[in-house]
Amino acid sequence: MIRKTLIRADLKATHQREVILGIVLTCKNHPSTEFVYELTKNKIPSISLATVYKTLEIFASKGLISKALTLEGQARYDPNLASHGHIYSSNSNEIIDYVDEELNAVISNFFKRKKVKNFHIKKISLNIIGDKIDTTKTIEIQ
Repeated sequence: MIRKTLIRADLKATHQREVILGIVLTCKNHPSTEFVYELTKNKIPSISLATVYKTLEIFASKGLISKALTLEGQARYDPNLASHGHIYSSNSNEIIDYVDEELNAVISNFFKRKKVKNFHIKKISLNIIGDKIDTTKTIEIQ
């Protein structure tokens, strides 16, 4: 599956790319480049951080993964390509996905009512920034 995904994106399906993409696709925590690098090093000890960084950027540019930036500007990667938003916890450095079709509809309708010209919405991604109140518990969305 990973090999076919790379080929469909017009990328050469090298072992390094397959390993890196496989790692990101199995992560649920919006991994950083450094996190992916540490996991990749377990499988490919000779790989460099620069190679992992460049590979993740290529994947993001080809639409295989998306890239989110933390408040500090650190790149984090997301295998979830569906329309969704992020909740950023500035004190725990967590990024949590959330999906709210009602909110997306409100935003789309806002743009329609305001008659924004020469712009077509392809995807809505709203980022909410706050602090996690109890850092021992998981952020939950109801």
